[in-house]
Amino acid sequence: MQHLTLKRLFSSVAALCLAITAWAMAPAAYAFDNPELLPDTPTPIIDLAQTLTSTQEELLTSSLAKLEAETGFKLRVLTQFDRTPGRAVKDFWGLDEKSVLLIADQRGGNLLGFNVGDDVYSLLPRTFWIELQTRYGNQFFVRDNGEDQSILQALDSVAGCLRQGGCKVVPGLPREQWILTLITSVLGGIVLGIAAQPRGGKMVAWQWALIFAPLWGILFIAFGIGPVVSRTADWLPLLRNIIGFALGALAAYLTPFIGQSSPSET
Repeated sequence: MQHLTLKRLFSSVAALCLAITAWAMAPAAYAFDNPELLPDTPTPIIDLAQTLTSTQEELLTSSLAKLEAETGFKLRVLTQFDRTPGRAVKDFWGLDEKSVLLIADQRGGNLLGFNVGDDVYSLLPRTFWIELQTRYGNQFFVRDNGEDQSILQALDSVAGCLRQGGCKVVPGLPREQWILTLITSVLGGIVLGIAAQPRGGKMVAWQWALIFAPLWGILFIAFGIGPVVSRTADWLPLLRNIIGFALGALAAYLTPFIGQSSPSET
């Protein structure tokens, strides 16, 4: 029994040491400096993974140069798979506080990664980059649209926001996100409808509706309307959410009347 306990203790210590060693060595794995992988001629794109076509690369090179001339911000693209130039790209491109480096690496769970200069954060906050990464770099988007579109559409969002002086959120409303806002709008309507059901001889219990206003207001306004109006000027998703809220409220409010409208037969 004692031998078995010592064996388990030894196994636990060994596993802990292995985990600490792996954690300590992990940063070194990303600290490569391979300047031999860099091209001989200046270019804003290093496509080691060969993700982009020659036509896409030419158009993107032109658009990135135009953006830099207009805004002063520098966007650079690095795609990699087996090998990476690592820190060598910083000197090659002269990355500074007004630079954004997009790194596309299909080995991770998310295709996209961003190295953002401090001056860029004043226009595009950290939450913007998180949303950008999850929207265009997730496995489902890459599977349906391809790695090239993941890179191009992410860069297009960044360029558009830099030209207009900054964005708090990523422009555009994906269908999945709109469906989520529609669901929260309907839930907000249901909460309002239940709270406003007849009580104390009143047809509409406005007091209860006001008491529950923080709940249905958050569901409808903050989660149902806010994400829509902040990401798109299209009125159709907004109208659908308003209709969903109204129908949810009406259905919940009329539930007691529907139950009473079926008299029992004797």
